Amino acid sequence: MASISSLISPPNLPNPTKLSLALRSELFLQTLQRTTNPFTNLPKNLILTSRTKRLRLFAVTEEQTSVVASPSSEAARRLYIGNIPRTVNNDELSKIVEEHGAIEKAEVMYDKYSGRSRRFAYVTMKTVEDANAAIEKLNGTEIGGREIKVNITEKTLPQVDLSLFQADESQFIDSPHKVYVGYLAKTVTTNTLKKFFSEKGKVVSTKVSRVLGTSKSGGFGFVTFSSEEEVEAAISSFNNSLLEGQAIRVNKA
Repeated sequence: MASISSLISPPNLPNPTKLSLALRSELFLQTLQRTTNPFTNLPKNLILTSRTKRLRLFAVTEEQTSVVASPSSEAARRLYIGNIPRTVNNDELSKIVEEHGAIEKAEVMYDKYSGRSRRFAYVTMKTVEDANAAIEKLNGTEIGGREIKVNITEKTLPQVDLSLFQADESQFIDSPHKVYVGYLAKTVTTNTLKKFFSEKGKVVSTKVSRVLGTSKSGGFGFVTFSSEEEVEAAISSFNNSLLEGQAIRVNKA
């Protein structure tokens, strides 16, 4: 089989630098006609092309057929598990869920300020079938005396400007004089908390935690004060009181 270099510069051609382009092309074709077809044994995915001043061989990539994963495939396997006890960690949750299907990962969500569990987690299952089986078996059951909620994770609401809620997070001023406020109504905002707790002390900052990646309230928040006395006053005054029609829990964070 002729080498590529011999195809490009056949040894029996006159010096190509002294010939015109037309004459070089004619001599080259005559040489090819006098020899065995040099392309017989070339791979089928090679194509010879002619350019003005040189010949090129290039490989044509074979078309491959592959299955492209659906963008929503992971979302269809990702479970939200809510109302879990604060003591449940990733490993414990994994052991509970994997009894009903193979899992890829489990992640309990923690508050970045207090380090406390936010009482919910995300678990990604291996398959959609595993996810559906886990929902069927676990939704409405109890872990540590708490009835849990298990479903497919909800999509982020595209019409809501999440930057507003991210701004709340970034503007929150942490302090050692802080209370945790639980069982919040879904309508409670950071401003609502500030007005409510300002009755018993100087509120430094407030925030309502949101479900990761959404605008939905996580059902709890934090309030920081300027002194420990104000913290104690807030707990004694507001624990089990009503805020927007719902009894709230207030304790030290």
